[in-house]
Amino acid sequence: MGDEGDNLYLGLDLSTQQLKAAVVNEKLEIVAEQIVIYDSDLPEFRTQGGAIIDKVNNSFITSPTLMWVKALDIVLDKLTVAGINFSKIAAVSGSGQQHGSVYWQRGAGETLAKLNPGQFLHQQLAQSFAVANSPIWMDASTTKQCKLLEDAVGGPMKLAEITGSRAYERFTGSQICKINQTKPEAYKNSERISLVSSFLCSLFAGKIAPIDISDGSGMNLMDIRTKSWNQTLLDVCGPNLAEKLGNPVPSTTIVGSISPYYVERYNFNTNCKVVACTGDNPASLIGMRLTECWIAVSLGTSDTVFLWLLEPKLVLDGHVLCNPIDENAYMALLCFKNGSLTRERIRNKEAGSSWDTFSKLLESTPRGNFGNIGLYYDNQEIIPFLHGDFRFSKTGRVNKFTSPEVEVRAVIEGQCIRNRAYSEDFGFKIDKNTKILATGGASKNKAILQVLSDVFNAPVYVQPAANSAMLGAAYQAKHGLLFGKKSYDEITSTLPEPQLICTPYPDAETIYLPMVQRYRAIVKELTSEQRGS
Repeated sequence: MGDEGDNLYLGLDLSTQQLKAAVVNEKLEIVAEQIVIYDSDLPEFRTQGGAIIDKVNNSFITSPTLMWVKALDIVLDKLTVAGINFSKIAAVSGSGQQHGSVYWQRGAGETLAKLNPGQFLHQQLAQSFAVANSPIWMDASTTKQCKLLEDAVGGPMKLAEITGSRAYERFTGSQICKINQTKPEAYKNSERISLVSSFLCSLFAGKIAPIDISDGSGMNLMDIRTKSWNQTLLDVCGPNLAEKLGNPVPSTTIVGSISPYYVERYNFNTNCKVVACTGDNPASLIGMRLTECWIAVSLGTSDTVFLWLLEPKLVLDGHVLCNPIDENAYMALLCFKNGSLTRERIRNKEAGSSWDTFSKLLESTPRGNFGNIGLYYDNQEIIPFLHGDFRFSKTGRVNKFTSPEVEVRAVIEGQCIRNRAYSEDFGFKIDKNTKILATGGASKNKAILQVLSDVFNAPVYVQPAANSAMLGAAYQAKHGLLFGKKSYDEITSTLPEPQLICTPYPDAETIYLPMVQRYRAIVKELTSEQRGS
């Protein structure tokens, strides 16, 4: 492909509300970036936040599959207008919102193979979907089907052992099962079933692309140890499902060369490779450049912890996925609903709605907070299964703390202790090599990061704000293309190093290790109380 130094890589992120595309150069610097926002750029599909919420049953949530196709048409035109020389793109990859499913109508594979470069994709694929609106991760209408999956293998713990997660309504297995039960003709007429990520990959490859093992781990259907479908679970969902899904592949797989459609319509190079696309969480792991000793903590509306694991650990709450960088490793995802909104509630109440005041109060209290621990759950939390505010002094439960500064430190320490306790439960070993990457809104607050550093007894870093899923897809395009020739670390070595923000105080471990142990005992007591009431 000419001079390798001129190569470009295209990464796309097909998320819930928008399709984003980034072109990066050989040094992985962004050359161009474009976005299509579904609600405003594609108003004819009448989505809200990229989704359609059923008027009768508001737990039934979908997105129009053709809207995603049309978004790809638009984003490629936008890149053309931006002056991108598509002939220099050496590889393409993508990320998709996890768990969503696409149902290809019989004959869709043939349509993909014979696309006419004179027409838009959405014009040619309008009749290619057996189900017009794809179930997405926001859907919560499959409780009955979740029970069927768990019962088939002997309960939630057994399902978590096999697939990395107990049954969740948003996971693809229960969604496919529901389509088969409620729309049996549509299921029967589905030539293939894709995840959102492998659907995006199929559009570029000109054929139905395989599901990658990392996104495939979010379906409740794949054995995360053997990296193959579990037949018992497939049988619950519908007949001939193995054929409809195809065999899962490692996330670094080159699926094939780009479809002739793109060569003729956009002047892509015939040698441009299409690398398997993955889910947005695995792609974020790639984009954040997480490796073995790193732990990423995203401090947003929800707080999410990303872990790199060598072995899958059986945990009932949380998710273990196959790793998108190293097919023999794993990643864990811990998602806590009560994140920034809980922090903001305490800030508004105790610090006059000011982050500056909040930080000063936080810094004015000693590490360990005089033995006080607070657990705050504005919404029903999943990990742990609790709702409400719980305050404990050194000696036992109390109704309120003595001062605003104690309350402020309690909310931050409580959240950081929670993050550490559950990370360790997943088998992550915290030692002298551990480093934390903080992302999300609260990662701008140094006082909060200092508590995070102390609780984990590890240094905390940040890196320039970026869309990690979109960039992860672009990095994976290059990683997949050069897989076996260059390691992921070598490929990403051109990027700036994360910036060190704070290190733990020398006494941090002696203060927080007992608090982590106490937190576990408190949670055990509270969850048994709440379940009993």
